[in-house]
Amino acid sequence: MGLELYLDLLSQPCRAVYIFAKRNGIPFELRPVDLRKGEHLSQGFVQVNPLKMVPVLKDGDFVLTESVAILLYLTRKYKVPDHWYPQDLQARARVDEYLAWQHTTLRRNCLRSLWHKVMLPVFLGEPVSPETLAATLADLEATLQLLEDKFLQDQAFIAGSHVSLADLVALTELMHPVGAGCPVFEGRPKLATWRQHVEAAVGEGLFREAHEIILKAKDSPPALPAVKQKLMPRVLAMIR
Repeated sequence: MGLELYLDLLSQPCRAVYIFAKRNGIPFELRPVDLRKGEHLSQGFVQVNPLKMVPVLKDGDFVLTESVAILLYLTRKYKVPDHWYPQDLQARARVDEYLAWQHTTLRRNCLRSLWHKVMLPVFLGEPVSPETLAATLADLEATLQLLEDKFLQDQAFIAGSHVSLADLVALTELMHPVGAGCPVFEGRPKLATWRQHVEAAVGEGLFREAHEIILKAKDSPPALPAVKQKLMPRVLAMIR
């Protein structure tokens, strides 16, 4: 059995892994896992990943979880261009720095913006309070400013003059609030230009393909009661 990837493109980490594998011609068997149906909580999936999360990489008998670990595994196993995870010590350190920072900052705030603005109203049938939504969007704005000032600065990409894993992870994160209708790039010409550079580097067609589901998130049907009961405790813990 070749490489298998368990993914749901509603998930930002899954989109990053999917785009990276496709862009670099890495052959894999797609194993879809529908998060909105609670398939990640099923007994069959728990046998693959007891953490009940996607993405998951399965390479023969070897199973790997966590998107950053998966991306790094793919860069090391396959002959991908050096710019994704540079050999240069300081350029690689810049990629590592962003990947270490994003989990509890940009990714968290992008995820919360999608759920507070779009997904929770779908699941619960009513909007979150205006105060909660305003606080969430304010946190997102502050994190976007940090992304520009600390990580992007005046460079074309986060690690310098070439696209890297840091840029791929960052832009797939930002598509969560874009899918929620947040004007992430409006009034931010530096960030908007960076987005164009990253999309061109990974391929605009592939980028659109991977993000089609998130850009239609607001059209998601309400969750079935049984699914809602299973999912909501995990969702609320994740976005607090």
